[in-house]
Amino acid sequence: MIAVVREVGVKDTAPEPQDLLEIAVRVARDGAATARRMRAEGVSAVATKSTATDVVTAADRAVERQVIADLRAARPGDTVLGEEYGTSGDQSAGGTAVRWILDPIDGTVNYLYGLPNYAVSLAAEVDGVVVAGVVHNIATGDEWTATLGGGAHRDGRRLHGSTETDLAQALVGTGFGYDPARRLHQATVLLGLIAQVRDIRRAGAAAIDLCLAAEGLIDAYYEKGLNLWDQAAGGLVATEAGLVLGGLKGRPAGPDLVVAAPPALFGHLHDLLVELDAAGGP
Repeated sequence: MIAVVREVGVKDTAPEPQDLLEIAVRVARDGAATARRMRAEGVSAVATKSTATDVVTAADRAVERQVIADLRAARPGDTVLGEEYGTSGDQSAGGTAVRWILDPIDGTVNYLYGLPNYAVSLAAEVDGVVVAGVVHNIATGDEWTATLGGGAHRDGRRLHGSTETDLAQALVGTGFGYDPARRLHQATVLLGLIAQVRDIRRAGAAAIDLCLAAEGLIDAYYEKGLNLWDQAAGGLVATEAGLVLGGLKGRPAGPDLVVAAPPALFGHLHDLLVELDAAGGP
């Protein structure tokens, strides 16, 4: 039960992460159902954003509107940061300290082509700290969840990440940006890295990649250019599974670079990515 302070001028006390997760799971599942239905009816209203390869569909926008409406119904005082419509809600006096961070369809290109790797990613942030998150694969129904201090789970099973300790034997996930100049720089980084690891995987949905690393289905993951909505929920799943999540040279994970790896692999992978200037370029 979420505690409420009734004194005049005092905001609601912070809700429990588990309470927020329950809302997130319900809302994300409903959003995923809408995305599945719209894809079955045919992908429509395909447009582009930053480049000709950065696509957005009618489903991206419809799912975001639906999730925002559902969150407002459940917690009217919260704000929502979404990929398609930015920030909605009012965190002025009388509001709450909760902000929801939403990617309505992470992996839109996969959605467009019918590749089964695209997800609703929804996280809850309290006073600037992500405390709950869910990543729901729309195509398969696979679902990863986490709460701050409560661990990461997939379908009720606790996740602990990879036990690999040798980077040369590690399967590493990554992704590429939409800008051609950035892709070229990322390809140069990959060229220097690929001979130092077991192999590389590129699945096309950052939130799912982070969850695969949390589950140990890949050993580590890195990518440049991620926005907050790409990594908020998946990043919490990864850290609660015991992975180290960060940027390079002591910086936090962010647009410059996101690296997620077990402690035994993080340092070596980090140093290689520094040497290869993975956070550089366009």
